[in-house]
Amino acid sequence: MAANGCLGKGFTLRQIVLDTETTGFRFSDGDKIVEIGCVELENFLPTGNTFHQYINPKRAMPQEAFKVHGLSDQFLEKFPIINDIIDDFLNFIRDDSVLVIHNAQFDMGFLNAELKALGRTQISMSRAIDTVKLAREKFPGAPASLDALCRRFKVDNSGREFHGALLDAELLSEIYLELVGGRQPDFELSDNERTLDTKKKKVMTRAPRSFKITEKDKMAHTKFLSKLKSPIWFD
Repeated sequence: MAANGCLGKGFTLRQIVLDTETTGFRFSDGDKIVEIGCVELENFLPTGNTFHQYINPKRAMPQEAFKVHGLSDQFLEKFPIINDIIDDFLNFIRDDSVLVIHNAQFDMGFLNAELKALGRTQISMSRAIDTVKLAREKFPGAPASLDALCRRFKVDNSGREFHGALLDAELLSEIYLELVGGRQPDFELSDNERTLDTKKKKVMTRAPRSFKITEKDKMAHTKFLSKLKSPIWFD
């Protein structure tokens, strides 16, 4: 379904903006996921529901990866291994949610490698929307990194000293909504709908009515006033 297409009455489009942090670039080289962050959107609006989990990779953190996300061996050793949290993650993303990911091939590759190693069903790539591809289609030749898109759309990323899965997912949710046309793309008005064409509007006018007061009306009104005690308009 196109992002700007109309949602059917009663239909809820659930999207999960997702990011991971890892020990490196290749699962085949022994690299593992160390953090998962997710932000829930419904009909292109944030619900406030999130999923966030640090993971003990059971291996040493390379210095190059530590410089990216700042997650040390000492910090991660107290967190559960991925087998202990995978059901919580899968329950959060569910089977009916679209996954919004920046450079989806990387994150989906690691998630599916972890799932395969656990003997679990892998996640279809058809569920993923890659915001890198969206950005490159919309702004050909322009930088498509998360920081570059934050600058383009004036999304505040001043707290991003290191990469962080939940923080990056939150930033990406704002960027994604900008890429697809704003926070409520289904309800955007066209320029013609926003502008009132006053030349075509007819203003209906009516001549003022004239009411004649009879002597009978005056006598009835005087009688009514005589029954009032301390009327407020005489104060």
